[in-house]
Amino acid sequence: MNNKTMKALEFDKIRDQLDSFASSSLGRRKIKDLMPSPSFEEVVKWQEETDEGATVIRLKGRVPLDGIFDITPHAKRARIGGMLSPSELREIASTLKAGRMLQKFIDEMLDGELELPLLAEYMSTLCDLFDIEKLISNAIGDGGEVLDSASEKLRTLRTQLRANEAKVREKLESMIRSSSAQKMLSDSIITIRNDRFVIPVKQEYKGVYGGIVHDQSSSGQTLFIEPQAIVTLNNLLQELRASEQQEIERILIQLSVTVGEYTQELLHNVSVMGQMDFIFAKARYASSIKATKPKLNNEGRMKLFKAKHPLIDRNQVVANDIFLGEDFSTIVITGPNTGGKTVTLKTVGLCTLMAQAGLQLPTLDGSEMCVFEKVFADIGDEQSIEQSLSTFSSHMVNIVEILDEVDHNTLVLFDELGAGTDPQEGAALAISILDEVHARSARIIATTHYPELKAYGYNREGVINASVEFDVETLSPTYKLLIGVPGRSNAFEISKRLGLPERIIRDAKGYIGEDTNKVENMIASLEQSRKAAEDERVEARDYLRSAEKLHSDLQKELVQFYEEKDAEIEAAKVKAQKIVEKAKLEAEEVISELRDLRLHKLADVKEHELIEARKKLENAAPTLSKKVQPLPKQDHVFEAGDEVKVLSLNGKGTLLEQTGKKEWLVQIGILKMKVKEKDMEYIKPQKVVETKPLAIVKGKDFHVSLELDLRGERYENALIRVEKYIDDALLAGYPRVSIIHGKGTGALRTGVQEYLKNHRSVKGIRFGEAGEGGSGVTIVEFK
Repeated sequence: MNNKTMKALEFDKIRDQLDSFASSSLGRRKIKDLMPSPSFEEVVKWQEETDEGATVIRLKGRVPLDGIFDITPHAKRARIGGMLSPSELREIASTLKAGRMLQKFIDEMLDGELELPLLAEYMSTLCDLFDIEKLISNAIGDGGEVLDSASEKLRTLRTQLRANEAKVREKLESMIRSSSAQKMLSDSIITIRNDRFVIPVKQEYKGVYGGIVHDQSSSGQTLFIEPQAIVTLNNLLQELRASEQQEIERILIQLSVTVGEYTQELLHNVSVMGQMDFIFAKARYASSIKATKPKLNNEGRMKLFKAKHPLIDRNQVVANDIFLGEDFSTIVITGPNTGGKTVTLKTVGLCTLMAQAGLQLPTLDGSEMCVFEKVFADIGDEQSIEQSLSTFSSHMVNIVEILDEVDHNTLVLFDELGAGTDPQEGAALAISILDEVHARSARIIATTHYPELKAYGYNREGVINASVEFDVETLSPTYKLLIGVPGRSNAFEISKRLGLPERIIRDAKGYIGEDTNKVENMIASLEQSRKAAEDERVEARDYLRSAEKLHSDLQKELVQFYEEKDAEIEAAKVKAQKIVEKAKLEAEEVISELRDLRLHKLADVKEHELIEARKKLENAAPTLSKKVQPLPKQDHVFEAGDEVKVLSLNGKGTLLEQTGKKEWLVQIGILKMKVKEKDMEYIKPQKVVETKPLAIVKGKDFHVSLELDLRGERYENALIRVEKYIDDALLAGYPRVSIIHGKGTGALRTGVQEYLKNHRSVKGIRFGEAGEGGSGVTIVEFK
């Protein structure tokens, strides 16, 4: 796309808005490089991707894209044998986990029979690197620290370190707690200098403790001394720390080598995650501006319904219907300054660029947009002092460049065509330029002040005039685009409303040619006719919508009626079948009894026995009773305001007024119709039954905190407190609580989480977010 066009239409500001919806630097990089595409197939794919993303956002609201990092430099450095830092390895594990969570999220939506073919295809290409993620996670903590679990040797070294540190502290604490230490020490504390434990000793007592002086205060009155008694212990600590650092480096090198073996897979996953972040950023941006997916074509056809400029406040911008490329390929917009002509021009241009960049448009559903190979815009004043270019010259430079490249698959936007020079010559040039571009079958929208161009649309096939509406009553533009109506001068009307004497206005009209007056009168007549037609169109559209809604509602009710009817008939058939089966069984029993009588008694059956058997048969036959419901009598005298049921439509309505004998005007929803009284049934208003409020029995009032702090607790005591706290939180009815266990060695955290996982009332647990305490806090959700 032409860079001047991108700058003139302020497409960079669209990218800036889009950037705020990205979740990672990967997505932001793609947004920075975003450019409209001239390829129809590519634009169709981009729009489909954005639409699938918008569907996910609409249904779920949020997509799990947290924890994605640009790990490209990490992977490349690992491939050439570099050692990665713990934080870099943590970013790799976090990105892999984010990809796994996103894949699970998309798979769950696909299991719900949602069609997301493009997103599913991206997710299917992700490489399964869970082993790498698990390996790093077991060795590196959330804060980028190397965990004790990274290796058995590291765990042993750190255990020895903690034990020796405890010995050093114990030794030093016994020193500072002695009675003599109170006067020799500046403060009864243990501190660290040069990674060695020291105590603050007053200058005059430096020889008492012996050992090594590591530092002194700014005044020189306090010396930080490592007493001779703990030098050996501190030396041992230093050796253990050195061994610990060597083991950490060995672990990091081993992890880096493993990562380097999967560089290609990591780079591919990063690319996919960046693309997914980019797609969902476009979807979230579309949601923020209430945008819709346009129907695309490559036939030069554009239909924008209620299009809004995306960079203007939605509460202030005026929406316009804009059509181009079907009945006409050129629009010439005339009218005064500050009327909104340039905004309309930029709205069309930006919507075109946005559509071809895969962004949805701030329009109503059903809008259609063409994919152009080239888009040119000559907008604004680009005069240059350095190049000695006037306003007119700068416009002509742009227009010459446009004429060199324009063809049938081009959109051209001219703002104030021919301005900046003699009006007569400028108008002639504007007409000639429009003729040239129009002859090449390009799509054109041009704005102008020249009255000569008002007749241009009437004399050229495929060209139409347009204007931006001006309200003479308020002396301000409405910014509403009127296609088919040329702009007219409102100077006389405005002057009259501002108080200019009628005599002066009448004299001024006399200086205007008769043809000009006729044109202005014709335009005024066209505008009045257009307003009348617009009002009638809106009224007809409202009636059509109400009729369509009523028709749809009636169809639904009819379908429901037949479904219920079929269901009842089927149920009746099943019931009748059961009755018949029962009757057959009873008849068989009767016949069996008759045969037994005849065989056992070896004689004819007596009359009273036959009568009794016949009676049993009669009783076994099912009887069908048919109840006829009498029609309700209309003893109510109808009045305006009564609520009635219209029998033929099976719908409720309100009586408005009587229109004839036994006939009323009824309001059904937004539809009004005349209905006979015999087709209505009065609906009695329901009585409102007052109910007494239920008494609420309150239990014992006690407060349970939303968080439990276990820091500093011993393992056994901590679990006892957790058990009691969970019971109290469940009694309080909390849906979620926080347990603070700190990071530390991870033993307390592991114990607490193991207990919670096995608790029957716990629905799930997770670490806290960055603002909730990270891995030092466990969030508990109850069932």
